[in-house]
Amino acid sequence: MKKALAGGLAVIAVLLVGTFAGAARATEGGNFDCSEAWSLCAEPESSIGYNGEYTGHDEPSLLFYSNRAGSGNSSQYQMTVPSESRVMPNQAGTGGTWNFQLHPAFWFGMALCDNQSAPEYTHAACVADSDTNIADGSDPNAPDYIGKHSGTAFLELQFYPPGWAPWPPGVSCDAHKWCAAMAIFSLSNDYNNNIPNNSDCLGTVGIEPVNFAFITLSGTPHAPPSPLGATEDTFTPHSSSDLFMSAGDKLVVDIHDSTDGLVTVIRDRTSGQTGSMTASVANGFQQINYEPDPASCSQSPYAFHPMYSTSSEHTRVPWAAHSYNVAASDEIGHFQYCSSIPVEGGDCADPRADDDDGTCFSPAFSLLVQVGGCIASNTHFDGTSYLPDWPGTNPNHGQDTKYHADPWAFTSPVFNGSENYSRVAFEADMPRIEAADFGGNCNRNTGENCTNPPPGAQFYPIYTTGKHGNDCFWQFGGTHLPGTQNTFGGNSTAEFGALLQSVYPGNGFVPLFRYNNFRRILNSNPCPT
Repeated sequence: MKKALAGGLAVIAVLLVGTFAGAARATEGGNFDCSEAWSLCAEPESSIGYNGEYTGHDEPSLLFYSNRAGSGNSSQYQMTVPSESRVMPNQAGTGGTWNFQLHPAFWFGMALCDNQSAPEYTHAACVADSDTNIADGSDPNAPDYIGKHSGTAFLELQFYPPGWAPWPPGVSCDAHKWCAAMAIFSLSNDYNNNIPNNSDCLGTVGIEPVNFAFITLSGTPHAPPSPLGATEDTFTPHSSSDLFMSAGDKLVVDIHDSTDGLVTVIRDRTSGQTGSMTASVANGFQQINYEPDPASCSQSPYAFHPMYSTSSEHTRVPWAAHSYNVAASDEIGHFQYCSSIPVEGGDCADPRADDDDGTCFSPAFSLLVQVGGCIASNTHFDGTSYLPDWPGTNPNHGQDTKYHADPWAFTSPVFNGSENYSRVAFEADMPRIEAADFGGNCNRNTGENCTNPPPGAQFYPIYTTGKHGNDCFWQFGGTHLPGTQNTFGGNSTAEFGALLQSVYPGNGFVPLFRYNNFRRILNSNPCPT
């Protein structure tokens, strides 16, 4: 195990080297490089990285809507940490399927202010927690044109499954326990004039810089979280200081604003431990300055606060593929088996490997489960996420729990302490990944050949509702989970609905219209807390 971990550290520097606009760049200290195919970053409207290397990943999401003040900046969930299958995975793919094979992360999200982030129309201070920031119109001459939107960032409170390749650059914090992190994504590009940040910034923190901190027991980061200040230790979990959670633990997840910055709190009611993180100046959070002309990259201390007061179809991140503010999302479409890996972190050498089988690790690199696999973006939709290996896919419950992990299960959030969201929506960014400019046939301009489920997928997981005791919980997987009450059509075609056309800021103040998602809005919340 020690030898495997030492080998892992040796390849980190290699894995955290990327390119932008053809210029070779090495990250400083081991940055969370959003231009790499393995990254777990907020999904931009179009690809980033050298030759569009980061084409994106699949994020089937559940959106929560309310017109009441506070719904856009205060959300509290109950959640159960998933358990694993009773049978261990094997290299042949005939054993069990664990969480790290289904999703390297799932997360709860919220739109935030960042006046140095895209669309870069104005660098005036963002008025936090306010719907005066709403600007999603398509008329460049109107004050609500999306290109005139305040600079926006996006929070993902990410949860990472145990048992496989260790952070960084893998997906697991521990052999047996889960961990979580606050990740805040910004984007340094003037969309109205198509001008990215200066080359030094692109070469150090990339076009999508990240503030990153594991959730700690003290609420203080164990290493600098800022894009330029981050070190390898920033992305290395510490069992002594970070919140680690066991399978089956009952959590309360609380996301809300404070005078110091956005606060994320995880209360583990099973273990009695509490972890937190505040996106504050005192904790070292900083924004990358958008300065396209200077020769060097700079950052400034910054407290991140929620962007909006409410959460609706109009509370968007203008540079993101998805259309949401308050949302829960599963990050699928990464893991694929690979039995031949010449170099840790390199490409798969299996005879049947294809061009998306990259960022691969052998069984020797794993913390526990002895299988080799790859975690780059699965643009061919042929990995484990797209097989009937999810919980609830086998109608025989005994066989289902023997070979499949438990589902990610969580309640609808409440805001202002106790108020329920009045509506929900299902949204999946399949067209964003299927697009012709990423090697597929989907035309995002017209919607032609954009399919749901995606081509190559033998199965596509969905959200269902079920009873856990007296409470209604959302659960993600198949339709045969015990206690299931509503399957919303029972397949992805029915659940995620029709193609959604969204407007984005375009070069020369010419709006862009893209089909990046399928979305279905329900007129009520079928699973209130």
